[in-house]
Amino acid sequence: MPHSQTSAPRDSRVGVRLARGASPWLLPTVATAALSLARARRSGAAKAVALPATALAAGMLWFFRDPEREIAPGRIISPADGVVQSIMPWKDGRTRVAIFMSPLNVHVNRAPLAGTVTSVEHIPGGFVPAFNKESENNERVVWHFDTELGDIEMVQIAGAVARRIVPYIPRGTKVEQGDRIGLIRFGSRVDIYLPADVEVAVEVGQKTTAGVTRIDRD
Repeated sequence: MPHSQTSAPRDSRVGVRLARGASPWLLPTVATAALSLARARRSGAAKAVALPATALAAGMLWFFRDPEREIAPGRIISPADGVVQSIMPWKDGRTRVAIFMSPLNVHVNRAPLAGTVTSVEHIPGGFVPAFNKESENNERVVWHFDTELGDIEMVQIAGAVARRIVPYIPRGTKVEQGDRIGLIRFGSRVDIYLPADVEVAVEVGQKTTAGVTRIDRD
């Protein structure tokens, strides 16, 4: 299987930018707001549209924010901003940590540890709310990373509104811990499967920050 020699770029500063993959939603919203504001003085209809359109555009800008992060130390770090929804032992001895992402969270996901992407598989499915048990059958993208801990599996799961997952990198890409790997639009979930000999450091209900919160314990 061929492997790319390129690596995803590392964060080198602290700041905020817009997420890749935001354009299909963001550009029409911002354009509508700008046009209605420009015509508001001459048109009552445009004035009526201007306020909600501007509010929606501001909301979209907030939702698609992609802050730079100082990547924290640790063997395995959170791939997602959100709240730990469940921690479940798996049949093969691994532990699944499920992180629920609300529409208020940053929705850019990051590599939980350094390695090589060995698989990026898109699986069609439904779109029930990501906090629902039936979300196991939702549209999702399954990632596998070849790492110093062996194979690490991570799953991006679409929610009721998030009907598009946007992977940033293909199979064969070498990543550093904390590199951006993809985006899920709107509310959604990210699962990470920890190896059998790894102890979980987070708890159900705990908030996580992608690239910052450590998932495992020494």
